[in-house]
Amino acid sequence: MPSPYRLIFAAPGAKGFSAAGFLGRMPLSMMGIGVVTMISQLTGRYGLAGGLAAAVALSAAAVGPQISRLVDRYGQRRVLRPATLVAATGAAGLLVSAHRGWPDWTLFVFAAVAGCVPSVGSMVRARWAAIYQDSPRELHTAYAFESVVDEACFIVGPILSIGLSTAWFPEAGPLLAACFLTAGVFLLTAQRATEPVPHPREQHAGGSALRSPGLQVLVATFVATGGIFGAVDVVTVAFAEEEGHKAAASLVLAVYALGSCLAGVVFGLLDLKGSAARRWLLGVCAMAVSMIPLQLVGSLQFLAVALFVAGLSIAPTMVTTMALVERHVPRAKLTEGMTWTSTGLAVGAALGSSAAGAVVDAAGAGAGYVVSTASGALAAAVGFLGYRRLLRPAPQRVTPQARGRSGADGHDEDRAEQRHLA
Repeated sequence: MPSPYRLIFAAPGAKGFSAAGFLGRMPLSMMGIGVVTMISQLTGRYGLAGGLAAAVALSAAAVGPQISRLVDRYGQRRVLRPATLVAATGAAGLLVSAHRGWPDWTLFVFAAVAGCVPSVGSMVRARWAAIYQDSPRELHTAYAFESVVDEACFIVGPILSIGLSTAWFPEAGPLLAACFLTAGVFLLTAQRATEPVPHPREQHAGGSALRSPGLQVLVATFVATGGIFGAVDVVTVAFAEEEGHKAAASLVLAVYALGSCLAGVVFGLLDLKGSAARRWLLGVCAMAVSMIPLQLVGSLQFLAVALFVAGLSIAPTMVTTMALVERHVPRAKLTEGMTWTSTGLAVGAALGSSAAGAVVDAAGAGAGYVVSTASGALAAAVGFLGYRRLLRPAPQRVTPQARGRSGADGHDEDRAEQRHLA
């Protein structure tokens, strides 16, 4: 039997747009940690470093969904290229102002502009959704593969960003991230054959995709989940510095991503038939529980093991989230809906990195992991409170064929569970 991964790449152009998406997503793992490393190298102020990383993430959170909404209307090529040039200009200004020691406010201005980046992962997933919109099994595998690509970025990205900034010059990591973004977006948008067909303005009646109750639950939960990631990044760099091996932080964070990557590969091979909402909630709870051992870390080796285990729950949860977004958001707003989940993560990462930086400055790196544990607990709580909403697909997503189908994508199981809970 051919591998499910081999089958999805039989589609013309799939290898090309996925490879371009890998380049374009590298800044996702490089820019924030690169800014933290750069500023801590130049000033030694982790509070400022976390604040600037938060500014980049919050800017991306505010602008990303708006870019994706325009993409749904006008197409990827027309929107992504000018947006990327704006972000690259902001990144250049941030590096120059940091290098020259300009006032802090200039750093924040350029950080906000640098955050005006498109959600490249959403653009790639929208292409997969357009190709396999009538093939749930293949779409599940494609989403799993893209989660593996995300984690591969988080394995390679921090090593490059932290390694270059500590071994070459402080600005090297963010500089390379900006180059990856520009190259990836321009290569992606050059591939017109697989670009999803834009939807005219009249198909966007009803406002933002965020009006969907199910999407609201996913985004709110991901805000808390993002707090885990933001805190882990900042605190791990600080912890490694306290241990006298700051450059090793990139390897420890790579192990975190490796756990998620391996779990994602296996998850994509499975033909799942249960409730997607239940799988999602279990994944969120597993992520929360996995943060508890971080309170006990006493060495980089123990930290690496704890983060590897914690990473095992990430990719399966992300894959299931994309499936739920596809169920709860109209097709004409799919790119925007996917971007809102990334926005939730970005907001949470901004808050988490800022809070963790302040805790590290005040009480040391060991205390910083309290932020990630609290974020995980909050994510689980929000997931439980909003669980019922995830059992009701958006009416416009349920076709007559879907109503008559049983089991394959978990819709019937979700409805049965909803009746049980009622």
